[in-house]
Amino acid sequence: MTTPDEMDGSSTPVDCLSHRALARIADVPEGASLVVAQLGQSLDGRIATPTGDSRYINRAAALDHLHRLRAAVDAVVVGVGTVIADDPQLTVRRVAGRNPARVVLDPRGRLPPDARCMTSPDARRLVVGGASVPRPAGVEEVVLPLAGSRLDPHAIVAALAARGLRRLLIEGGARTISAFLDAGCIDRLHLLVAPIIIGSGRAGLELAPIGPLSEALRPATDIYLLADGDVLFDCDMRRRNVEASLVAETDARGLRPGG
Repeated sequence: MTTPDEMDGSSTPVDCLSHRALARIADVPEGASLVVAQLGQSLDGRIATPTGDSRYINRAAALDHLHRLRAAVDAVVVGVGTVIADDPQLTVRRVAGRNPARVVLDPRGRLPPDARCMTSPDARRLVVGGASVPRPAGVEEVVLPLAGSRLDPHAIVAALAARGLRRLLIEGGARTISAFLDAGCIDRLHLLVAPIIIGSGRAGLELAPIGPLSEALRPATDIYLLADGDVLFDCDMRRRNVEASLVAETDARGLRPGG
């Protein structure tokens, strides 16, 4: 998945009501743990075209929201596939705030030695892998047992908490977010949907198959309409099988949706 990490340009303020979603993360008590995931997608659930192009599905307000999420957490976590595909910086640039620690999940030692998120010393850098391999100078290594060829999300969360990183943003890619969601490790999911239909290409969340629809996840959800048309679904994954509530933003003309 290509993240919106490299988009330049002037920042558009995130809508005031959607700050409620950010406050739930920033206001977590000291020492408490919280795992939030963020995923941007199209109306039809796509994160990229068949060729892999995804720059940019979401617009400015959604990108600002992502950078505010980064500033609110202790660490941002991505899979090594995202690093190989996109070489993101994973820093806070579009808004004011500190850079979080950067964590790459690399079970089989594929992380490029010159990955930008691991070479800049402006914040802690960690790699979680299945074996010890040479890493760039200053990078902390966390070695965990593999389940097959995969890292266990529960073990990752526990290992990072033991290192003082308790508020985590699982940013990408979609496969990594899906694995944490399947494992029940996500407290809140921020799904940012852009009013665009791609029609084919890479899907966003892909979880383990279910049988009856009653097994589907139906989290408590607040819905925010951002100023430039993207929609934020703030899903409480600890509260299931409840109805969503709509929190509509006024747009630039002072109109409410449907008004």
